[in-house]
Amino acid sequence: MNVLTDQDTEQTTGGLAGKLAGKAKELTGSLIGDNDLAREGRLQQTQVAAEAEARSAAGEARQSADEADLIREKKEAELERARLQNEVDAQKREQDIERDRQQAEREASAEAVRRQADAERERSAQESAAQSTADRAERERLAAAKDEIRLEQQAREAEARANAIDTKENS
Repeated sequence: MNVLTDQDTEQTTGGLAGKLAGKAKELTGSLIGDNDLAREGRLQQTQVAAEAEARSAAGEARQSADEADLIREKKEAELERARLQNEVDAQKREQDIERDRQQAEREASAEAVRRQADAERERSAQESAAQSTADRAERERLAAAKDEIRLEQQAREAEARANAIDTKENS
């Protein structure tokens, strides 16, 4: 039977127990002069060390993957935060625009009310001036009519006196 062939199919214990078993085989093989057993012990120790190194490398790989996942999640969280901040900023801009629009409407409405009040005051002032002019014209017309009546009365009186004088002179 070939020792190497048997070893290829043999299952070795890993970890500390495998290392101790390998060391024990190596020492036993050295003590009794069995080179194959000593070599098998060294191989078992090497295999245990390789398995430990593989477990360590796998742990480091898991840790690196976890760190990469953490970095990716952090970047995603940063992107989400930036997206939400942009959304909040856009809503604030929309609110500012709406507030400015409402303020402009209020100012325009106030300006329209002010202009309407100014126009009403102007119309009222013009009506008042027109009424004053009409009242003055009426007073002047009445004064002219009184003067006309007075002058006509004076003219009748003067004619009556002139007729009285003519009648005395003709008689």
